[in-house]
Amino acid sequence: MRLKDKIAIVTGGGSGFGEGIAKRFTQEGCKVVVNDINVEGGERVVRELGGQARFCKGDVSKDADWAALVKFTLDTFGALNIVVNNAGTTHRNQPMLNVSEEQFDRIYAVNVKSIFLSAKHCVPYFRHKGGGVFVNIASTAGVRPRPGLTWYNGSKGAVIMTSRSMAVELAPDKIRVNTINPVAGETALLAEFMGGQDTPEIRAKFIATIPLGRLSRPLDIANAALYLASDEAEFITGVCLEVDGGRCV
Repeated sequence: MRLKDKIAIVTGGGSGFGEGIAKRFTQEGCKVVVNDINVEGGERVVRELGGQARFCKGDVSKDADWAALVKFTLDTFGALNIVVNNAGTTHRNQPMLNVSEEQFDRIYAVNVKSIFLSAKHCVPYFRHKGGGVFVNIASTAGVRPRPGLTWYNGSKGAVIMTSRSMAVELAPDKIRVNTINPVAGETALLAEFMGGQDTPEIRAKFIATIPLGRLSRPLDIANAALYLASDEAEFITGVCLEVDGGRCV
């Protein structure tokens, strides 16, 4: 059991990549707090996982919700070892100037500010206990941007650089910080990446840019997160692991 006796928070755990990560972690002995703003999705995942998981509703862009999430985790399971910052959002694929200020602010609040808040509330605990792990889910969009997703691309670039900087600063505290860059995958955001229409023709265009010939799946991302969160990766920090099927454009 690669995560035996570990306790993890997985944000955005009520669907998609987060659901896959939560399920994979519990298979390896981890107890998981599933966090999501979608109560129905979060509670469904927890029911499927049984006694190894609990649900805590929260908005990752809110300071008070992070404080409550960490308190809930410690009250429920007595410890915290791993934080997976998976929750994310996007704007629809469209010309950059068509995106509203409100949409821009929400993207950066969910995708970037959440990293700041997770650090604010989890680093002091990790320092006190002698170490911990962050796994931050970014995107290939942060290193090889697609047209029409400018502000989303920028937010994921910020996650990547912030994570690398955190890794350097927190290494003396035995706190590891790594990032995963998924290529477009089977999640609720896929239609938005495609401009609001998930059609076989548009999917084919996306898949044509991926040499291994398919979109990413939750299990692909979950297996990468499992490795980075485990003690097998104890000497790995500041890494940006691309789970992208070889995408080069």
